Amino acid sequence: MRAAALRLGFTEAAFTEARLPDAARERLAAFLAAGHHGDMPWLAERSAQRGDPRALWPEVVSVIALGQSYAPEGDPLANLARPTIGNISVYARNRDYHDLVKGRLKQLGGWIASRWRGTGLKVFVDTAPVMEKPLAAQAGLGWQGKHTNLVSRRHGSWLFLGEVMTTLPLAPDPPAADRCGTCRRCLAACPTDAFPAPYRLDARRCISYLTIEHRGPIPEALRPAMGNRIYGCDDCLAVCPWNRFARAAAEPAFLPRSALTAPRLAELAALDDAGFRALFGAGSPVKRIGRDRFVRNVLVAIGNSAEPALRPAAQALAGDADPVVAEAARWAACRLAEA
Repeated sequence: MRAAALRLGFTEAAFTEARLPDAARERLAAFLAAGHHGDMPWLAERSAQRGDPRALWPEVVSVIALGQSYAPEGDPLANLARPTIGNISVYARNRDYHDLVKGRLKQLGGWIASRWRGTGLKVFVDTAPVMEKPLAAQAGLGWQGKHTNLVSRRHGSWLFLGEVMTTLPLAPDPPAADRCGTCRRCLAACPTDAFPAPYRLDARRCISYLTIEHRGPIPEALRPAMGNRIYGCDDCLAVCPWNRFARAAAEPAFLPRSALTAPRLAELAALDDAGFRALFGAGSPVKRIGRDRFVRNVLVAIGNSAEPALRPAAQALAGDADPVVAEAARWAACRLAEA
């Protein structure tokens, strides 16, 4: 079964029981109790299912944890030194990984069903109430680092995760040991201090959350630290020392599109809805946040650029139909007037 998963294109495959350790459930409860989930109410609404795979599907016995490397070839943070360029997270520079990973999960499920007839199967990739990282760690794909993401000895911090849940009893693989040691690079790298402690994330301060999940105005106190990050943030991932063992992903769907490797902020700010949909068409993860939220992010980056030449791009949106965009435009124009 492991060999079949690798033949389908997954870079890692391992097995575990359909249960979660008490520590994972306790961490989830503490995260929610502290309000660190911000504007993501679904994390609390389905916390019982998230904390126990059997609450999601009572018949499940085993979980096949799959990993897909998306390690970048070059420096993922190179654009941060270019203030007139927008920086998009590595995972979002081409196709939405959900589509590719889910397709392969379904292929693996079909392969299993053809050999063990009558077996119950369900596939998941990120969008269901499944605690993917603790399950992957329990299966031995890696461990949850101090930045709360999975770290692999072979792929560093660059793994997409997916699961096949099944009624088949499968011999579990041993869990991975935590190999972070005394390293704190990921915590120190966070521009907005989103980690109140190792292994704890306050999503309300996380740039990935602010640029993707958060719908309203971005808190002004956090804007300057965002720099030119306009969709997601890779800082805590990119500095992990385990990345030195990762080979650049060869999957074509994860190679960056030329239009998104160094997009100019002035051009992105000028996007209307049609232009946004043309640039981030079907298959792009950026599409789901819509033009208004994306342009809001771009305007924050323009305000942080210290480039007076970008002030007209901000001023042009000061009367935008979306009040959040208009406010971000006025803020950016004022920042650049003082630059």
